[in-house]
Amino acid sequence: MSHQNLDESNILKTTIQDNTILKQVRVPEVEAIDEDLHRLLVPDVCNLPLVPPSAIETNFVSYFAKDFMKAGHDQYVYRHANGLCVIGLAPTHMAFKDEGGISTVDFNVGKSDRSGIKVTGKRKKNAQHFESNTALCKVCTKDSSYIVRCCVKGSLLEVNDKLIKQPELLNSSADREGYIAIIMPKPADWLKVKASLLSLEEYKKLNECR
Repeated sequence: MSHQNLDESNILKTTIQDNTILKQVRVPEVEAIDEDLHRLLVPDVCNLPLVPPSAIETNFVSYFAKDFMKAGHDQYVYRHANGLCVIGLAPTHMAFKDEGGISTVDFNVGKSDRSGIKVTGKRKKNAQHFESNTALCKVCTKDSSYIVRCCVKGSLLEVNDKLIKQPELLNSSADREGYIAIIMPKPADWLKVKASLLSLEEYKKLNECR
């Protein structure tokens, strides 16, 4: 066999080996991906909506904590493909039913002011680890106040301190600019809490029945 044929044969073997290695690496990764996130990242073209989805629907999987800790304290958890969870008030939270809506937001709850937490770097230095029932802030209406909680166990990376000066964002866009906080749970902790949350479809059906 000529040197050229030997080289071509070696290249072919190397290519086959590389492809085999790639397959061996990629298959477990695909199997490990959360099913909901997989549907988000790789949607079924046959089920694409006629109207383009919102940025939230495109980039997040929506979950809801109904009556979290107290009746009427409904919160949402929007989970991004990178594992981050955005926490906020669900449309059915009882604070929105009060006259005038939410008027103030106070992050000075528990033993520290959550708005004073500044997380830096890739290692998320200074991030505090909270339980799912840990208080994030207190939102107040004309006649009442409500504690907003983490809903998921994880590291608090950010709170939306814009709400201190602009609490009206909660009344107008609680699911966007009016989010409360961003939390990074560990994969194992997320799987535990996910089982207790409602999917978007379940949340809608539950509210339709009321």
